Amino acid sequence: MTTPQVSVIIPVYNEEGNVGQLQQELHGALAGSFYEILFVDDGSRDKTLEKIGRGPGVRVIEFSKNSGQSAAIYAGLFAAHGQILVLIDGDLQNDPRDIPRLLAEIEKGADLVCGYRTNRKDTWFKRVQSQIANTVRSRFTHDGVRDTGCTLKAMKRECREALIPFHGVHRFIPALIKGQGYRIVEIPVNHRPRRHGVSKYTFANRALQATIDMLGVRWLLSRQLRIKVKSQ
Repeated sequence: MTTPQVSVIIPVYNEEGNVGQLQQELHGALAGSFYEILFVDDGSRDKTLEKIGRGPGVRVIEFSKNSGQSAAIYAGLFAAHGQILVLIDGDLQNDPRDIPRLLAEIEKGADLVCGYRTNRKDTWFKRVQSQIANTVRSRFTHDGVRDTGCTLKAMKRECREALIPFHGVHRFIPALIKGQGYRIVEIPVNHRPRRHGVSKYTFANRALQATIDMLGVRWLLSRQLRIKVKSQ
């Protein structure tokens, strides 16, 4: 086999204190699997790139400047070689030990598996604003997902073709994939407190732009072509 079964895509930006431990945990969680780890460095200004352990099965994409989480996720998904693509945050708040559970749901027939955080280790304000945003987004896009802010996801390779490159696309991965008729499953996942580094998001840089994006995605979903070929 030359193509890995699983690609783990990790967008990172100034995560020098986290990437080493994350790699160790990923190797433990995926032991016995044929996988690759793909770091997408979004223009880090610290020693993140130096802390990534290089070797077989580890790839790194380096952006020349900070371009945002959506750009890092999109680039990673389309550069990945695996048949199943896994997304996980680089800040250690997602738990790699949940990945086998996501993969098991793919084996059962799901096309996209989304983790949702049942016991979030964030501030009360961040939890409240996230809950409001998720409720509004789900009602507008009809994706049926309760926690799209949870990066931890697994999808079949073909699902990535449903995605469109725009700033904010990472919030609408379930909506776009579901809009193409793929089957989505949610499972509860562990959430851990951040130990190193700082969050890259604030309420100000989320609310307005996320609302504009949501309206755009709602329009796009309403205008999607649905073609069924009878014969050719």
